[in-house]
This record gives sequence, structure tokens and C-alpha cells, in this order.
Amino acid sequence: MPAPVPPASLAPAFPPSPDEAAFVGIGELPSGRYPDRSFMGGLVEVALAAVRDAGLALSDIDTLLLIPCLHSPADQADLIFSRVVEELGLGGRVKSSVMLHSGGSTSDNTVRTAASLIAAGYARNVLVLQAEKWGSAPVGEMIDMLTANGIPREWEKATGLSFNAVGALIARRYMAVSGSTPRDMASVCVALRAWARLNPNAMYRDRELTVDQVLGSRLVSDPLHAFECPMMADGAVGLVLTSAARARAGGEPWVRVAGSGGCVSHYSIGQEEDLAVLGWPTAAAQAYEQAGWGPEDADVAEVYDSYAGVLTVALEGLGLAPAGEAARMFAAGAFSPGGRLPVNTNGGLLSAGHTGVGGGTALLAEGVRQLLGRAGPERQVEGARRAVCGGSGGTYMDSQVLLLERVTR
Repeated sequence: MPAPVPPASLAPAFPPSPDEAAFVGIGELPSGRYPDRSFMGGLVEVALAAVRDAGLALSDIDTLLLIPCLHSPADQADLIFSRVVEELGLGGRVKSSVMLHSGGSTSDNTVRTAASLIAAGYARNVLVLQAEKWGSAPVGEMIDMLTANGIPREWEKATGLSFNAVGALIARRYMAVSGSTPRDMASVCVALRAWARLNPNAMYRDRELTVDQVLGSRLVSDPLHAFECPMMADGAVGLVLTSAARARAGGEPWVRVAGSGGCVSHYSIGQEEDLAVLGWPTAAAQAYEQAGWGPEDADVAEVYDSYAGVLTVALEGLGLAPAGEAARMFAAGAFSPGGRLPVNTNGGLLSAGHTGVGGGTALLAEGVRQLLGRAGPERQVEGARRAVCGGSGGTYMDSQVLLLERVTR
């Protein structure tokens, strides 16, 4: 399995330019099932929280970048037709309200878009918003949606392929290549649950999990058990980005994108040459080269984890674990609280809750939060300065990497 090739010299981070993008605010609502929390109400609430956290007023926002929902075509249409602008009272004030979509990697691509707008002078203060109602939506409708979207109708849908089956294929391939056992794979879920128990916004913060419980749960798609599949959840996240010059003028620490990389590897999962590799090594090498530092310099990792195999493959492709060793490292506690490298410190999709396209957004927000030192006394990674964030969309057709750095002056 190829690993990313870091640059020859891992020099300190390159100085930020005045017009590059800076994360300055975060807002998040708890994940879970909240049938009484409306979709638009969640967006407004998290928008206000993020703007307040950034030390700005709503009137300072001139661009909205919206991340789509998947629970309702009607709510999706409201995003496209600028209802959020009206709800925030920004009619006539903002330059643009745009929705972007690449599945679980949307947050990565949205940040790149925001950064480009800021660098080009087209935007000053960008508000990124995401909300989802997967947990409260009718289960049958969500299952139908997940079966229809991203599964090629001509070739694979007819065989009964679903996202759980895709996750199972990746897990089976990874286990075969790495020699990992079912207990090793179950340890991924246990580690993420330990992080979720430290996160007041996580869906499963009150429920401990053991390897025996994971393996004793119902078999869903061999080798995946019920506790190895993500639970659909409601949730909402907001992020505020501005320029480095304005962030510096504010006097507070901020977070920059030090490096970025991506690889779109396939459409149909059946077209992917090796499910135990995907596009991660290619994307990671691009990002590390741009940042000037490598995986050994990371203080925390926040990487898309809808299934255990998806996460282990990504961690190895990102160079955060040796080839074939990620699952065993989870079993040894290397990525758990108190371990060598904190991974998915919010609990990830598997324990914080799968908020659709927002699962990647929540992980990105957690990376920013850790670098700003705002993760709370129980799960804050002491001295965190650099974070590796990764997202993947659809049937893992792309691998997107953002390398984040904390800046204090």
C-alpha cells in the first residue's frame, strides 16, 4: 500500500499572507434526534452562534456558502432559493448565497471556495452553514435515498448494493490486506465512543461501548455489525472565515489552511482498483508538500469515518499509521483519549452521529475547535497546533485533505 511522500524538508509553516483565509468562528448544535428542532431554525441558531463566536455581527457577513441537506428536497430547494438570507435578515446585504455539494467532502471543497473568494477580494467575511434532519426523518425514506444515490443504477443497484454493503466491502478488503481481526476493527468504534463521551454535542455521549458489545450486535452486512454502522442524526454546524489580515487585527488566535490536496478516484465503487488504498496517498502528498510539514508533525486528526474500514484506510493513506497497522493501533489505544495521536476527538460519525453531508463538516469544525483551544477541559488536546482533516464523498469516490495550523500573531 503506497504511503504519502512528505517533502524533503519539514520546515516550519510558511508565513500566512494577509489575504489568505482564516477560521475565526464556530457554532454547533448537539447531534441526535430532535424532531422539534426545525431545519431552518437549526440553521439560524448555528449561524448566530458562529458569528457571535467570531466576534462579528450578522451585518458583517457578505457571503453565505451553504452545505446541502439530504433529508428533504423542499428544504434543499429553500437553500438554493436563498431563504437563509431572508431568515437572517441579510436581504440586500450579502453578495451571494451559494450551495456546494460533493457529499462527505463538501466541507473541504467549501473551505477551498471560501478561501478563493477571500483571496480574490470577492468576499470579506464568509459564513458556512450546514444542517441535517436525518435522525428525525422517516427511516424508510432515508434508506431509499441512500440506496438510490451514489449507487450506479445500471450495474450495481440491481444487485442490492447499499452503503452498508460498500462499507463492508472496504472493511473486508482492508482486513484481507492488513491481517486485521474483527476485534481490531471493533476497536475503532470503541475508541470513537470514548471520545464521544467527552463531547457534550455527541449523540452517544452517555453510552459506553466495548469490543464484545460491538461484535455481539446484529450482523448487518458481513463483516459489519450494527454498532459498526453509523447512526443517522440531526445536527448543525456553522463556520466563519475572514482574511488573515482581519483575523490578525482582532488580536485572537485563528486557524489557517496550510496545505490542501485532493483526488477523485472513481464513480462506481466497482471501478476502484484497490479498496484498501483509495485516493488518500495522492491527496496527502499534495497537501504535505504545500504545507511544508508531514504526518509526523500532526497533533490531531479529524478524518471521515462512516465505517471503521473507511477510517483505517484513510489514516494509512495519510501517513498517520504504517501500512496495515491502523486497526491494530486502535486496538492498542494509540488513537484513543490519552493515546499517541488523538483521532476524531468529537466521536466521529460512528459515535457523534452521522449528519449526512455534515458529518465531514462536524469533523472539520472539531479540528478548528481543537486548534483554537475551545474543545473543553476533557477532550482538548494540549498544545494542539497542527491538524490533519480529511473528507470523502459518495461511495468514497474522492479523498480530500486540509492541513490546518493555529496562528497566534
